[in-house]
Amino acid sequence: MPKRQFLQAQWKNLVMLNYEVAPQVLDAYLPPGTILDLWEGKALVSMVGFLFADTKVLGIKWPWHVNFEEVNLRFYVRRFNGTEWKRGAVFVSEIVPKSLIALIANNLYKEHYQALPMRSAITEAPDNHTRFLYEWKFNGKWNKLGATVSNQLADIKPGSAEEFIFEHYWGYNKLSNLSTMEYQVEHVAWQTGVVKDYVFDADVAGLYGKAFEPYLKKQPVSAFFAAGSAIKVRMGDKIVVDAAT
Repeated sequence: MPKRQFLQAQWKNLVMLNYEVAPQVLDAYLPPGTILDLWEGKALVSMVGFLFADTKVLGIKWPWHVNFEEVNLRFYVRRFNGTEWKRGAVFVSEIVPKSLIALIANNLYKEHYQALPMRSAITEAPDNHTRFLYEWKFNGKWNKLGATVSNQLADIKPGSAEEFIFEHYWGYNKLSNLSTMEYQVEHVAWQTGVVKDYVFDADVAGLYGKAFEPYLKKQPVSAFFAAGSAIKVRMGDKIVVDAAT
């Protein structure tokens, strides 16, 4: 029987820049009971910007917390539950403009949210393209993540790099050296648009730590866009890992 629904929303206009990192950079964040999910032998992290819309928490639209931006840094893991492999994402950092969102997510799911001033823009671009821009203010400076994207959308191809990045339906967080939070994310397969160009300008060391700076300052290995869809997030489970294993 599915777990109780915690969050319902629309995730819209997802810009994702993907970077290869040394696997050991992620060791401190790796939840017990999971292993890195590699793409062609590479450990990837993604800088993600998107919009929350029509947000409901426990079935309620909370005033001034319905439509807002999020920017996060995430990586990819797998967990074997005894019968099947589950593919999920782990969040190093999540930024939203609402303090209450950060408070709830950090307490219930042990996420890594912080609330900062944010803004976003969607503008028409030549040749049937659209520009999406997400910005967040940190230490007095506006950081930015964005892309110019074709308006022609297509289904994700099986076995593609886009499928690897977008098709993760579980979230994992490290609670301790022997325990992990696991929660389910539900949505239809998204349509994607080809990214023509992109921008990422941020205080990487200040926001994510110096260990990520050499990697996020390089060119990404790929840049993707997804139109998004309605999503549901289920209540989480605590998983305790046997120390002997």
